[in-house]
Amino acid sequence: MKRAGAVDKVSTVVDRTVVQVRFSEVDSMNIVWHGEYIRYFEDGRESFGRNFDLSYMDLYAAGYTVPVVEINCVYKSPLHVGDRAIIETRYVNTSSAKIIFEYSIYRESDNALVATGRSVQVFLDRNFELVLYCPDVVMEWKKKWKVE
Repeated sequence: MKRAGAVDKVSTVVDRTVVQVRFSEVDSMNIVWHGEYIRYFEDGRESFGRNFDLSYMDLYAAGYTVPVVEINCVYKSPLHVGDRAIIETRYVNTSSAKIIFEYSIYRESDNALVATGRSVQVFLDRNFELVLYCPDVVMEWKKKWKVE
């Protein structure tokens, strides 16, 4: 439980990756179907993990799984087939036993903001029990990347 007045801080640990909108991702109106943005957020998390040594497999090797327990998306402007989208994924520092990311998706051609979002993941141990403390592997990661 978070203390009253405690605030999560967006860190400077930010990843950017680019995806090309595929035909299979659009609806009959030639715009990206709303559910695909959640997949783009996952693309962002995976890129973040690869680039900042905090991948799903790194955490799994340390004995944890990190399911998404909360996610939201705010749609601002459509993407179409052939558009390239820049997915910006920002780590949000928290004292809770969670991994929080914030996302911004931009259309590459005009840098228009097309969606924003946030996800929350928790830690489960090998027995799929909720972990109530921030694992050592994450505390070490925070030190390495100077996340305060």
